Amino acid sequence: MQKRLAFLAIISVGLLMTMSCTHDPIHTGEPNPTDTTGNSGRFCDPDTVYFEQEILPLLVSSCAMSGCHDAATAQDGVVLTDYLNIIQTGDVKPGNPNNSDLYDVLVETNPNKIMPPPPASLTAAQVLSVKKWIQQGAKNNSCVSGCDTTQYTFSGTIKPMMQTFCVGCHSGTSPSGYVQLDTHSGVVAACSNNRLLGAVKHQSGFSAMPPSGNSLSECQIRQIEQWMAAGAPNN
Repeated sequence: MQKRLAFLAIISVGLLMTMSCTHDPIHTGEPNPTDTTGNSGRFCDPDTVYFEQEILPLLVSSCAMSGCHDAATAQDGVVLTDYLNIIQTGDVKPGNPNNSDLYDVLVETNPNKIMPPPPASLTAAQVLSVKKWIQQGAKNNSCVSGCDTTQYTFSGTIKPMMQTFCVGCHSGTSPSGYVQLDTHSGVVAACSNNRLLGAVKHQSGFSAMPPSGNSLSECQIRQIEQWMAAGAPNN
């Protein structure tokens, strides 16, 4: 009998220890939980607009050019080269895009007031990204994971990349350096003689692009390489 009671006591203690060591499920609601895939250590929230990867290169490419809103020109007192200047001189009201000058000029209907001026105006998707970024608090945020080197279609990957980083300078009737990157044929032509890759890789003998330190990531460069290796299809 005593042995039976001792055995039951051991079982009871074991159950109590098991219950006391039970943990709550790992919380996965953080916008950037730890990434176990080795992809820069973090996942990017697909619903978050990241300033460093989306907004800054877009504004630098489309607006912060010589004669417009670079530091030297500062047209109308607006400088769009870095976070602090974008917030202050662009009169950005975090959480309130409709009361932010930066957003107002993007959706202006008067062709003489819209910025960037036609035909270099931002696409509807780009304007929406700026709006969403402001709605989310206009944060100086960054996330470098989420780039997939197996994805390299022109319409889904290459064209949006060019629109964000390049077409502000390389579009229209007088593109910078006579390099036009707002069409498939223009991007294909820029790939000849290694010009596009040489520029985005910042190789010797090529003008480093994009300028102002907003370099493409290694993953984005790999996507361009994969697309070129596949024959640069227009898909």
